[in-house]
Amino acid sequence: MKPDAPPLHSARLLDQLRERIRYLHYSLSTEQVYVYWVRFFIRWSGRGGAMRHPRDIGAPGVEAFLTMLATERKVSASTHNQALSALLFLYRHVLNVDLPWLNDVNRPTQKRRIPSVLTKDEVAGLLAHMDGPAALMARLLYGTGMRLMEGMRLRIKDVDFDRHVIIVRDAKGGKDRVVMLPRSLAAPLRLQLLAARSQWEHDRQAQRGGVEVPHALDSKYPQVGYTWAWFWLFPSPTLSVDPRSGVERRHHLYEDRVQRALKKAVALAGIAKPVSVHTLRHSFATHLLQSGTDIRTVQELLGHSDVSTTMIYTHVLKVAAGGTSSPLDALLARAP
Repeated sequence: MKPDAPPLHSARLLDQLRERIRYLHYSLSTEQVYVYWVRFFIRWSGRGGAMRHPRDIGAPGVEAFLTMLATERKVSASTHNQALSALLFLYRHVLNVDLPWLNDVNRPTQKRRIPSVLTKDEVAGLLAHMDGPAALMARLLYGTGMRLMEGMRLRIKDVDFDRHVIIVRDAKGGKDRVVMLPRSLAAPLRLQLLAARSQWEHDRQAQRGGVEVPHALDSKYPQVGYTWAWFWLFPSPTLSVDPRSGVERRHHLYEDRVQRALKKAVALAGIAKPVSVHTLRHSFATHLLQSGTDIRTVQELLGHSDVSTTMIYTHVLKVAAGGTSSPLDALLARAP
């Protein structure tokens, strides 16, 4: 726990975990994942007997739990790292325990895999089998390289039609960045903006709870969540209850809606590759590099901190371009 972190007020451990996560401004998805793994860890450590407090479990228990995940559950390296991160957060930030063994726990190495990338024809075929807001979102993700949640969380104020740019706020790592607004999407996005405006005005007339704003901004400016500038570009058609505040309000479009539409379009387009929404981002980067865009520019558009992360797409290009001839081709070329 940081020295300047305030004392915890909750009595129950999981509530203390949530309290500290929210104090450090972690996302709701991270909160849900960390609570899941800590609860799992406590229940596992108390199997066959009374529940034990994590403070009384220590290094052997943590290492046994992580070993169980790898050997019995056979979880992936990313899932294993996720569980470890949750436990490290619990001990350091909630229990204020910083024992030497915490630094010695080995993280499993994630294998670097070449991402699945669609050809331009495959992207065109995929998008042709989508319609409605999900289709517009898919086009926007491919056209800008944004992550799914970055597109979902776009606010009206972040889309600049005059300069043809989109500002991605508070992206991975808490960073902001600027991406292009595809000119071919200017007209469809203006229509989406009009639909959002209609929803915003309807909510105002019904005196509904506005939208969520980050970092307790509504504490300083109570009406900011009701303003047009902060409204979602892709609002959900239904209201939902904020799991943290309990307030019923308008959320952005549910991400599963795009994921389901994409999965259906992949089947209709007859694409025999593993395709997810993130594949559109991979394809964006690869196609830019194919067209001669500088890798540093692609790095900035993707929001990568290190160019080595962006370099993975150069490996995709090498494979796609067939950079090295097969000796079989040379052998057959010599055959009479």
